[in-house]
Amino acid sequence: MVLQKATNIVWHDGNVSKADRENVLRQQGVVLWFTGLSGSGKSTVAREVEKRLFEAGHLSYVLDGDNIRFGLNKNLGFSPGDRTENIRRIGEVAKLFADAGLITLTAFISPYRADRDMARALLGAGEFIEIYVQCPVEECEKRDVKGLYKKARAGEIKEFTGISAPYEEPLSPELVLDTARETLQEASERVVKHLADRGIIRQKG
Repeated sequence: MVLQKATNIVWHDGNVSKADRENVLRQQGVVLWFTGLSGSGKSTVAREVEKRLFEAGHLSYVLDGDNIRFGLNKNLGFSPGDRTENIRRIGEVAKLFADAGLITLTAFISPYRADRDMARALLGAGEFIEIYVQCPVEECEKRDVKGLYKKARAGEIKEFTGISAPYEEPLSPELVLDTARETLQEASERVVKHLADRGIIRQKG
């Protein structure tokens, strides 16, 4: 639990509601939380989903793990405490994006269930969609374009998820994508179909 340090503050509601924004956009503001090992395909699938949504006339945005650490979370490392704070901050940002009516896609390893549950608790019922991008660590290593697994195996990177730090698999995610077997097109299509089936996206007309 993060302590509220600021005092004498009041939350101000706007004159335009989340429902108002959603009606204009013809979509629901939600958070698609992609989680999985490094190299599992989180960012790749999230960006393909974003592209498909854009082409269909829907407004979405990807919050990518590496990109966020260049700015908002540049002062955080990869210790358990810093990982928790990393997810707390992005959860709060994702909540604001969803309130704006955007379909917000986050692509973070987010290895701890408690941290993902914390992010889910920030949003209303049905607004948090956990997507487990499942892929064996051996396959992730084969895709290791950044050379991170090689460095982790050599002891050059400490607390690397899947090697020297744990990854806690989701227990009941809304979707599981098996990127060792599914193509990018198949995985992204399943995500978009899930959104359509739940009425989160509607036909533009």
